[in-house]
Amino acid sequence: MRRCVVALLGVEASRVTPDARFREELGADSLDLIELLMAIEGEFDGVISDEDARPLETLAQVVAYIEARLRDEARG
Repeated sequence: MRRCVVALLGVEASRVTPDARFREELGADSLDLIELLMAIEGEFDGVISDEDARPLETLAQVVAYIEARLRDEARG
């Protein structure tokens, strides 16, 4: 997922830390965030609703969200 952030935002990999904020620290704008979420959805074969996406500001938050979704899906 880190490679995806680097590629889409055009930032150095060293800047993409778990707690780096997409907007403030990595310079993402609204369109960048939409593209990033679409790429993540494609990678994990799922959909992230706009409501769920709003609070996701860091890579760590996205990873936690995906892990929680995968656990929920595994439980059925």
